[in-house]
Amino acid sequence: MQEDTSISLSGIFGGLFDGLWWLVHNIGIAFYNFGYAISHPQLWLDWSDKQAIMRFVYYGASVEFFFVVFTTFLVLTAIGMYYRSFMWGMVRGLEGFANTLGRFFAWAGLLMVVQQIIIVFIQRVFARPDMSFGFGIPLQMDISWFAEELKLYNALVVCLCATYTFVQGGHVRVDLVYAGVSYRTKKVIDMTGSLIFMMPTAVLIWLYGWFFLWRHLIVPNPSASDTLERLLNKSRALRWNVETISFSPNGFNGYFLFKILLVSFAGMVFLHAIAFFYRSFLECVEGQGSEGKYLDKDSLGEGEEAYEGAH
Repeated sequence: MQEDTSISLSGIFGGLFDGLWWLVHNIGIAFYNFGYAISHPQLWLDWSDKQAIMRFVYYGASVEFFFVVFTTFLVLTAIGMYYRSFMWGMVRGLEGFANTLGRFFAWAGLLMVVQQIIIVFIQRVFARPDMSFGFGIPLQMDISWFAEELKLYNALVVCLCATYTFVQGGHVRVDLVYAGVSYRTKKVIDMTGSLIFMMPTAVLIWLYGWFFLWRHLIVPNPSASDTLERLLNKSRALRWNVETISFSPNGFNGYFLFKILLVSFAGMVFLHAIAFFYRSFLECVEGQGSEGKYLDKDSLGEGEEAYEGAH
């Protein structure tokens, strides 16, 4: 019995040691992988070479890429803890990126409404089966194409304005204990949430969305289980096969754009999880006086303070 116990304990400690060594090894090798990728861009950015495309596909959702990102996060965090001004700069940069992109693509909501009005007007008043937009080379499509394209505007708002809405504090939140705890406890909850929920969720969406995207852009279809060698072998028969299938006759045929937006959404959520973690850490360390520091929130204008946060 004692021998069985000692064997099981040694197996547990051996597994922990192997896992720790794997983690440390991948963090260490990430510096080499990053340097090699930067110094040899033609191996994965020269898309006239079919093997370069397959390398890009493989490394975009690989363990190597994950640890390059993870190691970069660790290095920047270490520097930021030593130089708080540097960490504040990263917070302002990432939040500024989310705000700029969100404020721009929020106009897609207005375009969606205007286009819907035009569709109804053209269809009911002029009884036309198609519409034409543009100067010089017009975009002429069936009414059903423009009607289905409205979903793209909605996807633009959802995917590219999500982090902007987070910065502005516009997401609906369910509060069970948060409001009743102390200021520093709130910041610890925020930091824990960004590390345990936001980042892993964004990584999972990226991993699934990455190959989901490329399976609708190229053939032979890449798979998450394919090794680099297998993908390089597949590159001999590689050709572009962009998805242009619509769900209705003459309907919108650019559904591959939704796959691109899914990956973009995951990347932006991951980046903002970093910004949220850094902001929560800095506000925790510097005290309640730093809450909302450098936060660029929209305003309805002078005299509308009572409505702030309600839009």
